[in-house]
Order: sequence, then structure tokens, then C-alpha cells
Amino acid sequence: MKWLARRFERRKQDLTEELRTHIEMSVADRISRGESPDDARAGAQREFGNIAVIQDVTHNKWSWTRLERLHNDLRFALRVLGRSRGFTLTVVLTLAIGVGATCAMFTVVDRVLLRPLRFEDPARLVAITELGKRGSDQSGNAVYQDIAQWQQRSRSFEAFSFYDENNRRVWFLDGKNGTVHVSSASISANLFPMLGLKPALGRSFLPQDSGGSVKPADAHAVILSDAAWREDFGADPGVVGSVTHMNGESLTIVAVMPRAVVFPYGSGDWNGLPVVWRPIVLGDADLTRDHHAPHYWVLARLRKQTSFISAETELRTIQSDVAKAYTDPFDRDHVSSVALERYAHSLIGDKVRKATLSLFGASALLWLISCVNSASLMFARCTTRQREFAVRGALGAGRVRILQQLLVESAILSVLSSILGLVFALAILKFFEHGLVTQFNIHQTLRPDLSFMVTLMLLTVLGTFSVALWPAFGVLRTRFEAELRQGSPQAGMSRSQRRIGIALVIAQISLSITLLVGCGLLLRTIYALRHVDLGFRTEHVLVASMTIPSYRFGGRDMTDDFYQPLIDRVKRSPGVESASLMTEVPLGHTFSMIFTMRPSGHSDIDLQRREMKTQFRAVGPEMQQVFGFRMLRGRFFNQGDTATSPAVVVVNRAFVKAYFGDDRDPSAILGESLIGFDKKRRSTVVGVLDDERQVSVAEPSQPEMEISIPQITPDSMFYKAAEGVGMDVAVRTSNEPSQLIPELRNVLRASSPDLAASTFTTMDEVVEESFGSQKLAADLLEIFAGSALLLTLAGIYGVLAYFVAQRQRELGIRIALGAQQSHIRGLIIKQACWMLGTGLVFGIGLAYLSSRWLKVFLYDVKASDPWTGVAVAILLFAGGIAASLVPARRAASVNPVEMIRTE
Repeated sequence: MKWLARRFERRKQDLTEELRTHIEMSVADRISRGESPDDARAGAQREFGNIAVIQDVTHNKWSWTRLERLHNDLRFALRVLGRSRGFTLTVVLTLAIGVGATCAMFTVVDRVLLRPLRFEDPARLVAITELGKRGSDQSGNAVYQDIAQWQQRSRSFEAFSFYDENNRRVWFLDGKNGTVHVSSASISANLFPMLGLKPALGRSFLPQDSGGSVKPADAHAVILSDAAWREDFGADPGVVGSVTHMNGESLTIVAVMPRAVVFPYGSGDWNGLPVVWRPIVLGDADLTRDHHAPHYWVLARLRKQTSFISAETELRTIQSDVAKAYTDPFDRDHVSSVALERYAHSLIGDKVRKATLSLFGASALLWLISCVNSASLMFARCTTRQREFAVRGALGAGRVRILQQLLVESAILSVLSSILGLVFALAILKFFEHGLVTQFNIHQTLRPDLSFMVTLMLLTVLGTFSVALWPAFGVLRTRFEAELRQGSPQAGMSRSQRRIGIALVIAQISLSITLLVGCGLLLRTIYALRHVDLGFRTEHVLVASMTIPSYRFGGRDMTDDFYQPLIDRVKRSPGVESASLMTEVPLGHTFSMIFTMRPSGHSDIDLQRREMKTQFRAVGPEMQQVFGFRMLRGRFFNQGDTATSPAVVVVNRAFVKAYFGDDRDPSAILGESLIGFDKKRRSTVVGVLDDERQVSVAEPSQPEMEISIPQITPDSMFYKAAEGVGMDVAVRTSNEPSQLIPELRNVLRASSPDLAASTFTTMDEVVEESFGSQKLAADLLEIFAGSALLLTLAGIYGVLAYFVAQRQRELGIRIALGAQQSHIRGLIIKQACWMLGTGLVFGIGLAYLSSRWLKVFLYDVKASDPWTGVAVAILLFAGGIAASLVPARRAASVNPVEMIRTE
């Protein structure tokens, strides 16, 4: 700016010097012809004419004139806005709030819904699931024999690949700096080539044939992700070809993938662990089609010019023949058809999509409210500057010149708002990063997209331009002479101008109600969730989530050699009242096991039980003491339930209902023989727990089966699943749970150095975390709705304050003619009530239409809940009346003598 000003000043000086030189030369020429110096100078000046006009004409011909005018407008605008600091700060903050919220939420939408997969031609990738009359079996996975039939008979696909997420096991990889915990996925040999992914170092797995099997030479190979390569192997380029160990198995590193590769989505880097990939080695079990055969997730690539519908039709025709190969009628019903879905769509559930769009809509609504608020403020301010514009016009400023000045002021406000809005967006993303990443399964860094930020800034600039142009055109149509004839420095608003200001405030009120109602519904949801009967106690309970290196206990009994000594040490710790081991605490998300019933009969009850999927937990006998579960019938595990005693299980009320298919007395299941425990023992039901919330506070109790950890031996069918993956230690303490963490960490470290990295949390925090998307949405809408409420109240106050300032002469005359102060205050409050009432009518209707988008978040409250609407209306009405009191009091305190003197 200073450099530009110096450049302009230098050009002016050059012009002045050039004109002076020409005049002096003319004067010297005239003197040489015999004229006196005075006559010569006078003649030279007459010859040149008006020097000021020459300077202006010459200056206007320069190419820098428009830039110079823009520079002057910028300087003037900065001075004007600097003198009106309150107005400038209000508009900048208002717009910044809207820009920041919208930019932050669009970043989430971009990462969840819009960001394309980093695979070759991802539009041709499809996910395939088997389904049938009874729905999808095994979470939509397919056995290899079915995949092989698709590969052989289909003509619509270029290739089929398959994978297993391996999320039922814990993996420990030997790196350069010791053993580290990693996430692992098993993939077919052709998966990475089909996705168009090439290793950054090394090579992909060597395929045995087109079926996806791997060559024997790569049966013990592993591919590292970029994160695993950098974190665990120090980014050593010579790591390819070296031998490492994972869970005690020797593996050869054959490749390192690029940094951008994330597969499968939803695991690995998302949960903070580096990923490694193993090849799927087909075995004898893959040659069968029963429930013992491994099941895989299937991806396929459509051929070019092949439509999605024709490919799905072809595959369903093939599947009708494939289903005939199943000898079990129950299994055949589950695989009678297939479903295809675009792979990008399969990664995003309908609930996540609706939740994301709902929050983005709320943020966009806040942006619109901020724009309307700024519009009302700028409109009111422009009307108060009409006399200033008239004076400038009388002094020679053209109407277009005045319009340009208003646009420059608007541009400055827009740019400042956008910059501050970017800061707000970064703050929102940082503050809510954990919740956003967890709930929306985001894999990329949460940083605002530059292209969208620029677009939003341009929209904001255009919005403020339109706001500035609206009153500015009104100013241009005003006759400056009439404005200058006004005796008072404050000209009154016209009726149309007053209506426009009121309309802007009504629009704000209507839009704000939409956000406030949404916030109220979510707050009621959170209140309802907090008062749900969980079925267990959470206070003073600390949970340690352990990752168990089970491969180190090969050939040993983990129960006797590891778990029992560990829990004994924990019980002896100061402040511990009771402690128990369990595979996963209620509402936890560490390691969930689902057990599927497989009765051999074909009766209706047997078929019904085959469809049962029950939560499965291995627990210690002290678990009831820690959580206080209520027993409906029978007993819980005790110290007499050992490896040599009869095998027993405990179920819950939901299991009884699902098992019998009616509301029979829970006592009916006591003594029932459910499942084989090992080769010698079958388990018997000895107790029925009351229902509790296991998965989410918002979800009802699921069927659950529990077995006692002391009864699990290496030859038990549950041993590898229950004791070889992960385990939680739940401790009830008489002190604050956080005070026990250092002592408990020392106990875990003494039991095994691998447990030093265990995570600790309280059950109250586990419950809070289980609120999930409802809590996140409520927190975001609290900010959005609170901001909208403040902006609306500020808009009501600002417009009424400007109205009072414009009507001071009228109010002074009213008071001089005998109007009471209460009457004057009533005029202003009546105006506020009219605006609030009109805004509430439109707002409630808009809120009713938009609240349906929030159904995905709501629990125990209807989207059209009338009490929430009434509460919001009362809140906003009370706030609006409070905002109008100050202008009303100011209007009543107008001095009529001073107002009359101005006439």
C-alpha cells in the first residue's frame, strides 16, 4: 500500500515538473522575442490554459488511474471502518461464524461423501454380497467355491478379488525397535493389481492363477503399509526381501505400499495402528460350502461399457445355480441371490450419509443466518449514511464512484470474515476431531479443502456485495438535493426501507428457530439417553483394555499361567474392592464377539434358533460384583466353576425370548443344554441375567451368552477366540478411578511388558462415548444454535436501535405533545413482538419440515415434538423482548427540547 502510494505521488510530481518545464521554456522564448518577464509568464500561462484541468485530463489518460482510485477507495474504506469499530467487528465476527461452521462441516462431507477413492477407475468397482430369503448370512461374506463359480461363468466382470479383515485376532510384528501392535488384513493375490495399486518398493504377491490364490513361494510373505515401514522399520529402503516375525511366524517382506493406500477402509490407520497385508492361502476348508468354510468379502471390477444392472442380473442368474450346490436347506435359503453395490457407496451407510448431510445443512443454515444478519446491519448503516452520500455527491462524486466505495468496504469485510472463518473452521475441526473421525469413519486428514474455502469466500464476497448493492442502488436513486435540504443531520427512513429491515430480521428469526428446534430435540435425546436403565452400575469402575500377545503362550494354559495370577495381583492393589476379567465390558468397542446358534434339526424352532446371533462374552466370576448385574433366575458364576467342574453358561432375558420365540418364564431355560464346551463337556444354563445395554445406550438389549474364564482350557472350542485376542480388566474401586491408573499400570507391566501400553478409561467415559453420533450432533448443534440465537438477538437489537435513532425527531415530538414514556417504550416493544411473532410462525413451519432430517439422531423423542417447539418459541420470544428493552428505554429517554431545536 505504501509502495503504491509513493508510486502515484512520484507520477504526479513528474507531471507537475513536466508542465513547469514547458511553461518555463515558453517564458524564455517570449523573453527572447522582447517581451517583459511578467508579460511573458502571463502569456505562457494563457497559452497553456488551466493547469489543474491539464493535470486532471493527463492523469486520467494514464493506465494506472483505476488502480489509483481503487487504492484511494481502500484507504478511505479502512478509515471509515476503523472509525466504526463496533460495526466492523460485529459484521466480521458474524460472517466468520457462518463461514467457519460451513467450511468445517463441508470438510467432513467432502471426506465422507465426495472424496473419490484413490483406486484406478473406482466407479467400476463393486462390492458383492450373498443374500436370500432369510436375509444376508455371515455379514454378506461368500465362500471361495461361490467366488470361483462367479469367476468362471461371468462375462460382465474383468476380475474378482476377495479379502478377510482379520479383525478377530491381535497381531504383533517384530520391527527394528521391538515388537509392535499392528492391524492385518488377508487379501487375494490379485486384489492390489485389480485396484490399480502398485507398491512403492518391491512387488505385489505372485498369483498362482486367475482365481486369486497365491504361489507357494509367497505363502509366508507380507506387504507393509507406508506407516508400518516408517514407524517400525525406520523407512529403510533395504527392508524388502528381509525376514520379520508376526505372532511368532517367519515372514518375508516383499513390498511397501505408497502412503495414500488405505485398505480395507474402516481399519488399520483409522484406529491408529499401521497396516500389513498377508496373502490368502487357500486350504481344504475352502473346498467346502458349509458353515465351517472361511468366508471372504468380495470386490469385483466391471468391464468397460458394461452396465451395473446387466452385471447384477447376470450374477443373480449364476447364483441361482450356485445355491443348488448347498445341501443344507437353511444355508441354501441364505445364498439364493446376490446384491451388488458400488464400492464407494458400500463404505457409507445410509445413517452416516443422512447424519453428515443433516449437520452440513445446519451449518449452511447458520451461514445463511450470518449473511442475513450482516445484511440487516449493513442496510441499516447505509440508510444512516444517506446525508454523507448526498454531501459527497454535491462535492462532485459521481453515483458510480459512491457505489464503488461501498463495494470496496464490503470486500474488505468479506475478506476479513473469510480469513477469520478459516481460523474458526480449523478450531471446530480440531476440537471435534475425535468424534468426527470415529462417528463418520474418516481416513484422511481433517483440513479444510482449499477449493471449497475459495468458493465459500467468493460466495461470501458476492453475498456482501449484494447486501451493499441493495441499499446502494436506493441511495443512487435518491435526489441529493432533497437530502441536503433536511434540517437535521439524521434523515428519516422511508417506509420501504423500514420494511426491508424488518423483513431481514423476520428471516433471521425464522431460520434461527430451525436450528434451535433441532438443538432442542437433540438435547432431549441426550437427556433420555442419560436416564436409560443400563442394567449395571458405572460409578467408580475403571477399565483397562489389554492387547494380549497370545502367540507367546503357545502350548500353555493362559487361564492358569497368565490371567489368574494377573487378576490376583489386581485384587491386592490398594483401593480395589473387586476386579474381574472379561472379553469386553458392556458398551465397549474393543473386541466384540458374535455367536451364531447351529442346531442340527430342521423344525421351525430349530430354524428360528439358527438365525439367533448372540453377544458372546467370557467373564470372570467376580464380574457381577464389579458391575452389579441383576439376576432374574438362577445364579451367576462362582469359585466352584472350574476347569474340572461341569460346564455352565449364563444368558440374559433377551436370549430367552429369542431362544423360545415367546414370553415364557426365564426359568424355563435353566438346565437347558446349549452348546458343546469341549470334546467331553456340554454346557448347561445355570442363570438368567436381567437385560442390560451391551452395544449402545440407544439400542435395546441383545441376546447374550456368557461363559466363565476359569472353565476355559486349551482344548475348549472357545479358547482361541476368547483368550487369544484381547481382554478387559474391570476394577471397582473405593477411590477416584483415575487415582488407581498408575498402580494398575505397574501391575500390568509386571505381568507382561507388552501390557504397558494398555488403555485406561472409566465406565462413565465408556457410557459417554457410546452416545456416539447423538452426542456429537448435539454438541455441534449447541454451537450452531447458540450462535444463531445470539446473531438473531443482535439483529433484533441492531434494527430496533437504528429505528430509534432514525425516529428521534418523531419520538421527541410525541413526548412534547404529551406521550408518556411507557407509551414510547410500548411502541418499540410492540414492533419487536410483531417481528418475533411473524418470525415464529414461519420458523415453526420451517422447523417442522427440516426436523425430519434429524430422525437418524433422535431417541425417545419425535421429530415433530410440540413441547420442544413451544420451549424454543418461549426462549426466542423472551430473548427478543430482552433485546428490545435497551432501544425501548433509549427511545423513552429522548429529550424533546433538543429534538425540536434541530428544526
